[in-house]
Amino acid sequence: MIKTLRESKATLSALVDQASRGEEIIITVHGKPKARLCPIEPVPHEEIQSAWASRVREDWAKYSTHTTDSSEEILEKMREDRL
Repeated sequence: MIKTLRESKATLSALVDQASRGEEIIITVHGKPKARLCPIEPVPHEEIQSAWASRVREDWAKYSTHTTDSSEEILEKMREDRL
């Protein structure tokens, strides 16, 4: 099946359903093929969960202040600076 980009935007949910049932959809821009919508192999939930957990650990290491203080203790330290 071939659809224009404009048609694809308007009916994306339906096209995704069709692709998930095995149909291949070619999306064109100004008459030229630019993308293909096709089904993918299911990814096991455990693999998705593992990737997510790994990303959380990486972000925690990157952005964490590495403090064990509670929010109350942090606020108290900030208030001490004002006195």
